[in-house]
Amino acid sequence: MASSTARPRTQDDRPPGGDVARRLLDSAAKLAYDPAVEVDWETPLDKRFHGASPEWSTLYGTAYWDEMTEEQRRELTRQEAASVACTGIWFEMILQQMVLRDIYTKDPTGAEVQWALTEIADECRHSIMFARGAAKLEAPPYRPHRFALELGRAFKTLAFGEVAYAAILVAEEVLDVMQRDWMRDERVVPFVRTINNIHVVEESRHMKFARDETRRRLAGAGPLRRRINALVIAIASYVIVTSMVNKKVYANAGLDERRAVREAKANEHHKAMMRSSCSGLMEFLASARLLTGPALAFYKRAHLI
Repeated sequence: MASSTARPRTQDDRPPGGDVARRLLDSAAKLAYDPAVEVDWETPLDKRFHGASPEWSTLYGTAYWDEMTEEQRRELTRQEAASVACTGIWFEMILQQMVLRDIYTKDPTGAEVQWALTEIADECRHSIMFARGAAKLEAPPYRPHRFALELGRAFKTLAFGEVAYAAILVAEEVLDVMQRDWMRDERVVPFVRTINNIHVVEESRHMKFARDETRRRLAGAGPLRRRINALVIAIASYVIVTSMVNKKVYANAGLDERRAVREAKANEHHKAMMRSSCSGLMEFLASARLLTGPALAFYKRAHLI
């Protein structure tokens, strides 16, 4: 039992991240959603709509896309949206474990821990929301390939500090940009637009905290630590981004999987969309001196830069 004579923690003793955490707690109290209530789960899926903006499809701009019927295009975007949602669940589970490990021994009365718990609660709701959304899109439970799953298992166990928070930021930033397009697109089925709006609003707070924590954890870091962590973050980013669209989406949309995979890999339009969506993220990583030569190789391979 702790001694009753121990000096209580004062405001000046709290971590620098506490100010940001308190503002985020205030924001969450004013603007938060309950997907169980906000999303229309009852109306049957209207297959006249896409699951995501067509321009974000991995096949948009290819010869295969030009040959597809409108029905096939809509089905493909629904399957791709479901795959992105399932990948989001996978990484949100990793995120929750990393954040819990990070706050395990910290002061639970402080704003930083309370914000972290709020973020975890948000992610739990988001994961359930994504799962229900994927099911409503009539998609199977897409999973990353085995190698990615095992890398994720190791990452959630070992990653800490700026590595954990920068990887969290990468995953959230990439999703954020595409979902901002989807939530405004009237071609996208309404319940998916609502899901995307909820996620964008609440993840904006998570990204603010991740940026702040990344900068704070890197303060005073030496060059060797930065180089090692920059590479680990880049590898994690590569695995996350390349796991977003499962190759099985093509067969489930009634397409030739082998041809679709081949054309998707060569699709310059989709590569350009990914690069443009990550410009802000790359600027942040550069400002944090996390864009080393080896790290850049992985970001280029994932078409993030």
